[in-house]
Amino acid sequence: MTVSQNMNCDRCPLKLGRRRFLAGAGASALALKAGVLDFTASLFADQPQPGRKPVVHAVFVRPRDKKDYWMTFTGPGFDVERHQADATKVMTDAARQLGVQLVVRPEPLSSEAEADVFLKECERTPPDGFIMVLMCRPWWRVVNHFVQKRGEVPTIMFAPVGTAFTQQHAATRHSPRTFQAATDDYGWLALGMRMLWTLGKMKDTRLLMFRGIKTEDKLLELIGTTLHYVPLARWMEEFHKAEATDEVRAIADYYTKQAQKVIEPKPEEILDAAKCYVVARKVMAEEACHGISVDCMRIVGKPDVPCGPCLAWSKLNDELIVGACETDWNAAITLLLTNLLFQRPGFMQDPVPNTVNGTLIGAHCSCPTKLNGPDKPHEPFLLRADNGSNRGVATQVLWRVGQEVTVLKFSGPGTMLLGTGRVASNIDTTYWGGCRTSVELEMDNVADSRDCKGFHQVFIYGKHDRPLRAFCQLAGIKVVPV
Repeated sequence: MTVSQNMNCDRCPLKLGRRRFLAGAGASALALKAGVLDFTASLFADQPQPGRKPVVHAVFVRPRDKKDYWMTFTGPGFDVERHQADATKVMTDAARQLGVQLVVRPEPLSSEAEADVFLKECERTPPDGFIMVLMCRPWWRVVNHFVQKRGEVPTIMFAPVGTAFTQQHAATRHSPRTFQAATDDYGWLALGMRMLWTLGKMKDTRLLMFRGIKTEDKLLELIGTTLHYVPLARWMEEFHKAEATDEVRAIADYYTKQAQKVIEPKPEEILDAAKCYVVARKVMAEEACHGISVDCMRIVGKPDVPCGPCLAWSKLNDELIVGACETDWNAAITLLLTNLLFQRPGFMQDPVPNTVNGTLIGAHCSCPTKLNGPDKPHEPFLLRADNGSNRGVATQVLWRVGQEVTVLKFSGPGTMLLGTGRVASNIDTTYWGGCRTSVELEMDNVADSRDCKGFHQVFIYGKHDRPLRAFCQLAGIKVVPV
């Protein structure tokens, strides 16, 4: 039974309806119009961030002499200087916004020999990526030569409309760690820059994993992210040391007021949930990590642990900081990818098939509320208890019905499960069982939802399958339909 189907059911303690949810959320926002504490800025300004600037080299491939455009597909009317200036501006602006060290070669590569000299110069300090902008069709031979000689450096081959036929794409179409971007939109170069920046940032990211009894690091091959494991007992020790400070009370007050309704949690449980957020930020700073996960299934419900980190993870993901459940590192690096590449938080969930509707339900007790991004209003939500223990605080978030959604998850660093769909409904978990946020998707190209691969797949607002395939091509990641 969905939320909308359950509206007239007297036995249900909460009659949800998206319109009523939105009205309530608007009233709460109005009540807090004076301002909400910017917790990240005020409490954790010194939070460590991956500090190295990714390095990208941009080159233009074209003849030096304008007469060489005569009787080519590009044509002598092609204003090469203007096009090079337009492409350079887009790349420069994107690099400045992202913090990429962009090195633009103003002189074109016009021969295989010049490409060899340029690549030799890059050998000592290989960049995180190359962007090659083709500006004349016959010069594809230089592009193909470059790709064959550049080693493992991820390379974007940008071919504006008018510079290539389908035949020219054939030679390097499936080259490893290479994406051919053929388009009439120079603005795409900003997305290409973000892809290369994301690759660089993923290499510099450390994720804190509370699990087991050992302290050790694991470097994930291909993407380069470091998993920093520390004993699970430390999480509990840090939690018990945390106090209900003014900051903790402010966080608890924010969620209490912003929620459409508080169902199970008591005020003291909301305070404890807010402590988890402060503890998470504290230990990340101490361990020089940029995201976190806890083996929460081993602690939730224990007598000396009043709550799990569900609410804390929701808030961290709203801030585009990885908060992953159950130390599932495949899900954690998927959340990292969506944060970096799309600036939107993902929802890590347990997949549940609805065989009657042919739909896929994703359910979990920690869901971000700012599904459109950290600078956009949150979606309507309730405060609930963790479903497994009926303790602590979880978010039950209503997803926008009809919203396009991308479903993805790493399956090892070298494989990505990928699919798309749209929101059909929100399941009313005040009546039905299952984890608190429970969203039903109509999946694209999936005949039977029981065939969906993986567990803890990540849902994210928007249809992002094309840019994700491009990213995976650059990263050397195999894509498998979900």
